[in-house]
Amino acid sequence: MMVREQMRAYVALLGILVLVIGVTACSKSKAKPLVPLALEAGVPPRAITLNEQGTQAYQAREYEEAKKYFAQAVETVPQSGPAHYNYALALNKLGETEAARKQFVEAANLAPGDKIIWDSPVLSPFGNPETEEKKLPAPQNPNRRSVGGR
Repeated sequence: MMVREQMRAYVALLGILVLVIGVTACSKSKAKPLVPLALEAGVPPRAITLNEQGTQAYQAREYEEAKKYFAQAVETVPQSGPAHYNYALALNKLGETEAARKQFVEAANLAPGDKIIWDSPVLSPFGNPETEEKKLPAPQNPNRRSVGGR
C-alpha cells in the first residue's frame, strides 16, 4: 500500500512538472512595444531636440507630427541609424510601408551592430538589409547534365 501511494504521488508530481514545462514552453512572451530610440552621443543638440519632440508625438500617437520631427532629425544627422529607424517607425504607423522599408534598411545599414534595430520585429517583414542589394547569381556547374541528358 505504501509503495502504491508513493507511485501515485510520483506520477502526480511528474504530471504537474510536464504541465508546467509545456505551458512555459508554449506561452509566447509579450512583444516589446516599439519605441523610438535615442540618438547616438555627439550628434548636434538640434537633432536631439527634434528626436525628443518626435518621440513625444509618437508616444502620444500623433504619428504625422512624429513623422515631421523624425524627418527633420534625419536631415540633421543623415548618418544616424536610430534617426532613420525612428522615422521608419512613424512612416510604418502611417501605412507608408515602402518609404518605411527604405528607412528601416538604411537604419540597419548605418547601425550594423545595433541589436535593437536589427532584431526589431517591425524590420523582419522587410527582409535582411545585408542581402537587399547583394543578390548573388546561382552557382553554375558546367559538368551537371540538364533534363534530357544534354
